[in-house]
Amino acid sequence: MPKKRSGGGLTTTQQAAKFLGVAALSGVVLAGIALPAAGALGLAAKGTVDGFDEIPANLKTPPLSQRTTILDNQGGQIATVYSRDRTVVPLTKISPYMQKAIIAIEDARFYEHGAVDLKGILRAMNRNVQAGGTAQGASTLTQQYVKNVFVEEAGDDPTKVAQATQQTLGRKVQELKYAIQVEEELGKKKILENYLNITFFGQQAYGVEAASQRYFSKSAKDLKLEEAAMLAGIVQSPSRYDPVNDAEEATKRRNTVIQRMADVGDISQQEADKAKGTPIKLKVKRPKNGCITAVSGSGFFCDYVHEIVTSDPAFGKTAKDRAKLWATGGLTIKTTLDPRSQASSNEAATSRVNETDKVAASVVQVQPGTGQILAMAQSRPYGLDASKHQTMMNLSVDHKMGGTNFGFQVGSTFKPITAAAALEKGISPAQSFTTDRKITFAPDAFRTCDSQPADTIPWEVENELESEKGTFDMTGALAKSVNTYFAKLEEKAGLCETLTMAKKVGYIRGDNKPLLQNPATTLGGQESTPLAMAALYATFANRGTYCTPVAILSVTKPDGKKIDVPKSTCNSAMSEHTADTINQMLKGVVEDGTGKAAGLSDRDNAGKTGTSDERKNAWFVGYTPNLSTAVWVGNDGARQDPMSNITIGGQYYEDVCGGCLPGPIWRTAMTGSLNASETPAFTPVDVPRAKPKEDKDKDRDKNKPGQGDDKPGDDTPFPGISIPPGLIGGNDGNGRGQNDGGTNGP
Repeated sequence: MPKKRSGGGLTTTQQAAKFLGVAALSGVVLAGIALPAAGALGLAAKGTVDGFDEIPANLKTPPLSQRTTILDNQGGQIATVYSRDRTVVPLTKISPYMQKAIIAIEDARFYEHGAVDLKGILRAMNRNVQAGGTAQGASTLTQQYVKNVFVEEAGDDPTKVAQATQQTLGRKVQELKYAIQVEEELGKKKILENYLNITFFGQQAYGVEAASQRYFSKSAKDLKLEEAAMLAGIVQSPSRYDPVNDAEEATKRRNTVIQRMADVGDISQQEADKAKGTPIKLKVKRPKNGCITAVSGSGFFCDYVHEIVTSDPAFGKTAKDRAKLWATGGLTIKTTLDPRSQASSNEAATSRVNETDKVAASVVQVQPGTGQILAMAQSRPYGLDASKHQTMMNLSVDHKMGGTNFGFQVGSTFKPITAAAALEKGISPAQSFTTDRKITFAPDAFRTCDSQPADTIPWEVENELESEKGTFDMTGALAKSVNTYFAKLEEKAGLCETLTMAKKVGYIRGDNKPLLQNPATTLGGQESTPLAMAALYATFANRGTYCTPVAILSVTKPDGKKIDVPKSTCNSAMSEHTADTINQMLKGVVEDGTGKAAGLSDRDNAGKTGTSDERKNAWFVGYTPNLSTAVWVGNDGARQDPMSNITIGGQYYEDVCGGCLPGPIWRTAMTGSLNASETPAFTPVDVPRAKPKEDKDKDRDKNKPGQGDDKPGDDTPFPGISIPPGLIGGNDGNGRGQNDGGTNGP
């Protein structure tokens, strides 16, 4: 490569090139655009010399936008996304016929001239004079390449595209200036390679590899003579010579290219005649672009990946930098999505809720211990066509990541958080409370983290059924999902302590605002998301360690370099003993509590049902030691209707509840996702149960006649404790007026 003199000036070659450009510029202008010659040389000279060495580095190696490929955790393709359908390939992987065809038709003397072709200029000038206007241009392949770089940089901005393609003296001067230095910096073969990778070939195909795949479903290295000639002919006018829409016009243009190749000696006339007699045989491959093409209903997960790349600082310091990275593409993104889990979750989400129903379903799966999102599915299909019930709204995530404005009330699925806060404070699982069906708390019964009353009016809490009154301990209250118990437990544990625990386990509001210091939080009054709930319950499965959810394992740039992707951060939210205790208590929910219909029979599993006010949202969140799944069913529009006397998925429900609809969906998702040969168990732990004073007296007097453990007629598990009907043995969650702990807060 020519070097500058020690004094910093231009080399002889550069000076000559500059002079050549200035001297020839008036001819270029006359040949290429219809402008008067008067004064042109002076403008050209000034425009060419000023700032000559300030050539943008990206003209040498422009950041060409390419396809980004999104993969699952097994390396299978989820989707490809791009703003430009392009795959950059080296010259060695482009058919020699293609290389010769593009040179023959666009710049036959490419290897003989510099950045400017004086013979071409004179020829074009002669043709234009004869035509009385602009009949032929004189731009070299290098100049065309320079123009394409500016067009590529303009992206989809119409103003910038217009500026990049305007036929003015200033633009011609600029292109010439850059073309001269690009010739010196890159050399002919690299310019040809870059040109073939940047050029638009119609049908949304940018670059020869994408064009070859689009029209012939083959790689550019395998193009035959007649195929290469057809592609080379398209470049001059992609719409006019489009072989898909006008085969006759495309054939004429192709034959012109073939003959030109023969005229310049690239092929024999015999080869040319044979090629011209061959009909165009297309094998069109339609482009599959965007998350709408994602497999197994993973469009929403694909969109979530896009949100991460365009919002996380790991992918660029500014929003503009991150947007450019995504638009430029060429990335290979390996994600955490597990194909088996995704297929199972997608089947589950659509198995009991139809896309045409008034309500929708969301299923999210997270791996305990890693935070990896294994599945993200919805009952409504991903897309923009509302007439087909498609939606772009990701019901699984928070607002800033493409979710709803607020999220969804989680109902009683919040109660294990209150239980964990109580256990961490030293409150025993045997703690019992005796309550009526309805109780009222004074305004100052709950204190905020700054010791202020949490409310100004009394708080009334009510259980759904008249039978839900009496004495409950923590295990029984979780199984039956007793509102009054957990309101009193929150009072004893502390509102601030409960909210602190919620933050530790990743409970976030769907609108991304801070948690309100509201007592009704214990009953699920603050909206959250399925993703947050799946990650939260994974904390219990992971014995108290919360791991932030992650969706990306690796990102590789077109040059093979890796981007340091966001990692999951794991922190202890509670002691292992607290988590083990929660696990044992929540096993009771799926064994004989409100989640009995969801329980898995072949392995340890635990979970919790939840239903919000007026049954507008229904949940089941559950887990095994190696998988956590959250299922939500509810209204996904602006209007929130109660799910009573409603038909969903072809089945009528008098009252939807967490155990009767989300529960079976959860069971389907878990069954399909889990490996039958892997059945890890929860760490066993003794969970104390309530033992009333009468029992203590009985123990003290057990040696007295007639006062032993085998006292006739005494067959209750907790003698002296009022057990509501249906508590022992649970309920079947059939949605017929049975409560799973709806929110009763304001």
